[in-house]
Formats: sequence, C-alpha cells, structure tokens
Amino acid sequence: MEKKLYRSVTNRKFAGVCGGLGEYFNVDPTLIRIIFVIAFFFAGVGLLPYIILMIVMPNPPQGYDRQSSTDRHHGTSQQSEHHDDNQWSDF
Repeated sequence: MEKKLYRSVTNRKFAGVCGGLGEYFNVDPTLIRIIFVIAFFFAGVGLLPYIILMIVMPNPPQGYDRQSSTDRHHGTSQQSEHHDDNQWSDF
C-alpha cells in the first residue's frame, strides 16, 4: 500500500496541514510549523503555500488509520508476541 498525504485529524492546530506533512514525512509537526512561521516572517512566503496546501490536501477518509497503514507500509505489526512459559521450562 502506498503512502498518501492527508491533513491530520489528530495533530492539528489550525487546518491539519503541518500535522499531515509531519505524519507523511515522519517528522515532528512542530518543526514543520516552525519552518512555516520562519518562512512567513523572514521571506513573507509562508502563508501562501500553507493556504494552497490547506485547499489541495484532502481530509483522510472516514475510518482511516494512519498508524496502521504506516505499519503495513513498513512491514511491521502492532500485534504482541505470545510466549508459552511451559515451552521454556528449565527442567
């Protein structure tokens, strides 16, 4: 399954753009927010890309779980391993 870019539902401050970018690139969304703020104050271009991304990036579909799709993408699973203690007896 391929990774898709969605706005974040759980990690949003305004529209979920920075949270979605952070989840997609596996980076802390706070760093992306800082980059947008610095770009806004120093270069004056931080607001326009944010607004464009807010319009272009879709919300995730109903019931979409970013964590489980990321695990499937990386081939890992959240299932815990079960060990039978009787199998590892010392005697």
